[in-house]
Amino acid sequence: MARVLVVGAGLTGGACAALLRGAALGRIAVWDKARGAGGRMSTSRSARDAACTADLGAQYITLETERAGPRRSFYDELLSHGILKPLTAPVEGMVVKEGSCNYMAPQGISSVVKYYLKQSGADVFYEQLVTCICLRDGKWEVSRKMGPPEQFDIVILTIPVPQILQLQGDIVNIINESQKQQLESVSYSSRYALGLFYEAGTWIDVPWAAQYITDNPCIRFISIDNKKRNIESPEIGPSVVVHTTVTFGSEHLDSDPAEVQQLILSHLERIVPSLPKPASIKCQKWRYSQVLWWDQSAGRVLPGLCCSTDLWCIPRNRTSYSPVVFILREHQERNSCSISINTFLHVVMSSIQGWPVTATSFLVIFLHNGPGSVVSYALLLVSGDRSSAQEGSKSHILWWDFCWYFKI
Repeated sequence: MARVLVVGAGLTGGACAALLRGAALGRIAVWDKARGAGGRMSTSRSARDAACTADLGAQYITLETERAGPRRSFYDELLSHGILKPLTAPVEGMVVKEGSCNYMAPQGISSVVKYYLKQSGADVFYEQLVTCICLRDGKWEVSRKMGPPEQFDIVILTIPVPQILQLQGDIVNIINESQKQQLESVSYSSRYALGLFYEAGTWIDVPWAAQYITDNPCIRFISIDNKKRNIESPEIGPSVVVHTTVTFGSEHLDSDPAEVQQLILSHLERIVPSLPKPASIKCQKWRYSQVLWWDQSAGRVLPGLCCSTDLWCIPRNRTSYSPVVFILREHQERNSCSISINTFLHVVMSSIQGWPVTATSFLVIFLHNGPGSVVSYALLLVSGDRSSAQEGSKSHILWWDFCWYFKI
């Protein structure tokens, strides 16, 4: 059986690992450079009280019923296990589309990712920064900043495009020049998130659980996080989450974090002057908050491009042994971030069954855009003997649309 490595313990990585286990693809390992699971669906704890938590990334998950289709089973499973519950707390300024449902995670938004990681049965290791990917005797040798390199049959990277392009080794040659230019065209928004943690018994006197701000140059969203998640208790201190605007995030991307934190706090005091002084504060910079723009025309001029949601439009009688590249993206008009791991798995498994794995490398990159969205990417490499690769052989591109929504 194949040995699989998933790099990144966010939503994409966790769900991929869980579904790949269901496909009996092999033994799965998950590496993440952070100290815990979640990625941009992270939940942070107070330095003084571990029970006091705050969602610094994604705030809630939205289901648009008319577009759910078979993906409804994801929501139903999470709801049945109590991982998700309906968002009933008042959120001022939230635009609710007819037929849509919003859900929050009572145990923190990272519990969604942790659920999938547990279901995957994977060996999960944190503080593992991947630096290099090379081909060694038909397998992928993955090097990390700390620890010896290890070999895998399949590698899935769920990291932002700039971090993909920074990797060293044979992966540099797998992405051809046209594809590299396309990836380099991706631009991102950035934002800061502030978590304010309070002592037990502190009372925050506001009539809302969360609020979208439209008239402040710094702050876009404020949440009384425990109130949003319906977990108010006199024994657990409340927490407040603040998300900045994209403009503020971009202007202060490389500023001193301490100065940025003080700026955000000064704006917060003007908006909610009654807020008490927190016991501790965490400032989180989301450098890759969402995809703003990328050169879609670059993909259309690449050889073998298939603009269809039908997997079978990819040439099945292919004789070339070059890497196969899939770039998956969401519908641009949707004000959300979308992930369909089911679609991803269908593409991967169908491709593996249709072509000899021993002669093919696969690259899958998820691109997400839409205002107020959290971004994830996945890069899949299936190792194989490329010694018989034909000189000048071409890669094939498939555009695919997908629909799993979560918002900040």
